[in-house]
Amino acid sequence: MRIVGYIEHPLCKITIMHMNHRYAVKFENEGIEQTYKIRESETISSVNDVKTVISPEIIERIMAQFSAMETIRMDILSSGLSDDFEFEEII
Repeated sequence: MRIVGYIEHPLCKITIMHMNHRYAVKFENEGIEQTYKIRESETISSVNDVKTVISPEIIERIMAQFSAMETIRMDILSSGLSDDFEFEEII
């Protein structure tokens, strides 16, 4: 898979990759990733076509999903630690 482009966004990194007649659009935000795969077609056959499909409305929905994912991540991180958590003694 090779990187073929980027979409500028102030809050997340958006990378467009291409391999085997498919595009993968990867969104990264503070350690959380979402990747969407899109097959090449008559309407999507270039990086510019992918950029057109990833509209501001779609990005807004993806950012909302990041918020939900961050809540889950915080729940995971906090559930594993109690107030009396201590590290093992290393000799």
